[in-house]
Amino acid sequence: MPTEPSSRGDNEPGLIRGLGLKEAISANVVEMLGIGPFITIPILIAAMEGPHAMLGWLLGAALAVCDGLVWAELGAAMPGAGGSYIYLREAYGPQKMGQLMSFLFVWMIFFTAPLSVATGAVGFAQYTQYLGPELSPLTIQLIAVGLCLVITFALYRGIQTIGRLSFILMLVAVGTILWVIASGMFNIRGELLFDVPDGALSWSWGFVTGLGGAALIGIYGYGGYNNICFLGGEVRNPSRNIPFAVIASIAIVALLYIFLNTTILGVVPWRDAMASQHVVSDFMEIVYGPWAARLLTYLVLAASAASVFALLLGYSRIPYAAAKDRRFFSVFGKLHPTKRFPHVSLLTLGLGSTVFCFLDLGNIIQALIVIQVIVQVLGQIVAVTLIRIYRPDIRRPFQMWGYPIPSLVAMVLWLLVLVSTGVTIVALGLLVLALGVGLYLLRARRLGEWPFVRSALGES
Repeated sequence: MPTEPSSRGDNEPGLIRGLGLKEAISANVVEMLGIGPFITIPILIAAMEGPHAMLGWLLGAALAVCDGLVWAELGAAMPGAGGSYIYLREAYGPQKMGQLMSFLFVWMIFFTAPLSVATGAVGFAQYTQYLGPELSPLTIQLIAVGLCLVITFALYRGIQTIGRLSFILMLVAVGTILWVIASGMFNIRGELLFDVPDGALSWSWGFVTGLGGAALIGIYGYGGYNNICFLGGEVRNPSRNIPFAVIASIAIVALLYIFLNTTILGVVPWRDAMASQHVVSDFMEIVYGPWAARLLTYLVLAASAASVFALLLGYSRIPYAAAKDRRFFSVFGKLHPTKRFPHVSLLTLGLGSTVFCFLDLGNIIQALIVIQVIVQVLGQIVAVTLIRIYRPDIRRPFQMWGYPIPSLVAMVLWLLVLVSTGVTIVALGLLVLALGVGLYLLRARRLGEWPFVRSALGES
């Protein structure tokens, strides 16, 4: 009689299922809103050089929906700590290629988790320049490092407390964006929204790559709809709450982003917005004056800190899950003796994020997305089909709507994002992948695991 894999995590020892639906949605929305929309608007506009860069947000939303359905199906079927680590292992075979795929995912986390946290911290630091224009570049970098350290300390506590704090932080982030939208609704100038340069919408390879670059920034802004999947071992009623949280958070954030960007581009000329490092503060200064801009800046800082908080929370569970499964270094499988959270994993990723705070924000975002796509995202899209065909023993309480169309659309859009980043960044992602494969093969050969186990049995 078919049984579900032990990785499902419904009765996972050690972790506490303390997150309900409200906290699950909050964990996603906090990470998605955070600093993303406040720092990416200038980069997004630069990708297409005009207000039509809004197409990047729309394409990013389409990609988030399609890819979110992949996460929803996998997250509901296998709701354990670590998310993709479990999905890739089970889809590609726990005793076969799944060992390689899950190893590569954990390997990737030691790059993407610190990169993700660093984007929020660097964005936070950039907005402090509105409050202190005299701050030097080094001081800005040190502020980003300091935020990483403070958030790591804030997460050093039990999950129930963190769940309540996530909900409060979500209210701050949503309230900030709603204030911006409400402030600009009666100040929008139509001529700014339609100030599209001549020939900008002409179909060409430059238009395609520009749209892909805008979509890359857009999907970064939506990033976080999968956060609750990494906390699957700590979610109550996960077969219902995980899919609902993924879909609801995308819908909430997509609406907020569309209104937010329309409002800003209708008030701040796109050429000025493209050159600003604190565009939302500049927007508020135009509408109300310096006092409102300063107040909003403080709220943006709070929202960005909340984003870093949610990112580090979700990612810290992944090395723990792999170590607990004896697929990674055992030290990462340790839980805090009283609070029952993976403190070694948390400290490692939190401290590691400080290194990337000294890089350019645009480069951090590009490297982050490319490494994720090459190592994790494409393999996970295929995983949905593999589980449907080869793993009938895994129950799927939520099934992707319109399968396989969302999977195929997500695959095409992710490939467009890859093409638009350029050879250098893609080569970096492939290098990370190659190093991970090499490390896995060395480890597998030493332990006699796949693909070496078969030849060893043949020789015996």
